[in-house]
Amino acid sequence: MNPEQSTTALLFIHALSPLHAGTGQGIGAIDLPIAREKATGIPYLPGSSLKGVLRDRAQGKGWDKDTLFAVFGPETEAASEHAGAVQVGDAKLLLLSVRSLYGVFALVTSPYLLERFRREAEMAGLTPPPLPPSLGQGQILVAPNSRLPEGGKAYLEDLDLEARPIPGVGEWEDWLTRTQAPVAGRLAVVHDDVMAFLLETATEVVARIRLDDATKTVAQGALWYEESLPAESVLYSMVRAEPSRRKEKALPAEAGLALFKGLLQGALQLGGKATVGRGLCRVSVGG
Repeated sequence: MNPEQSTTALLFIHALSPLHAGTGQGIGAIDLPIAREKATGIPYLPGSSLKGVLRDRAQGKGWDKDTLFAVFGPETEAASEHAGAVQVGDAKLLLLSVRSLYGVFALVTSPYLLERFRREAEMAGLTPPPLPPSLGQGQILVAPNSRLPEGGKAYLEDLDLEARPIPGVGEWEDWLTRTQAPVAGRLAVVHDDVMAFLLETATEVVARIRLDDATKTVAQGALWYEESLPAESVLYSMVRAEPSRRKEKALPAEAGLALFKGLLQGALQLGGKATVGRGLCRVSVGG
């Protein structure tokens, strides 16, 4: 496939409520943990989750079968006939919402998270600001007008870090306004090792129970712990479109991607636990 025959876009996913993209079972203290990348331990949202939700929305909007199959592919039993025109990548974490002593909360990232985001953003035709300078484990980079530091220190969860205001973080705040997340004055860049610590300790873990109808006490075996990404966190997903392989109704790549983008209006529910308010997200197109 020639490069000019495909079209690429980057989607920003802003969690309006805690996001539970689960693995189905856990082997540790958390019964229902969130999905994490095997090598890095970084949380992510499977692309199949986003694609499935948008396919259901397309059906709800009354798309005819030819268009639906051309964009998303046929039903499972006929999956061998052809692939869909749109390819939806896993949503990777960019900004983690972390409790802050000042400014209520921070949107935290790290050099590695920014580096790999920049790589995919450039593939989508975007030009993010330069990467911030290196920093020590006890430091945190913030914008000059950040609301996070007090007396030269920033306090995230149980960490107290030396705040280094630099204009480059302010440039990232301005650029990331396209995510529609409240990044102004809240963006923070920490060392990769500190980020790894926060990814293990700053996610939301809640206890859930099921009551016995007769006694109104916890039913036997009905206590479990669920993990979620905190509200206000931001992820991104690479989306590519190619000319449709469906012979009955062929679509050029641009048309397939335009139809896909048209499904992004309004809030989406992603991941599990929808009936208890999890996974309400706003999706915007970055390129």
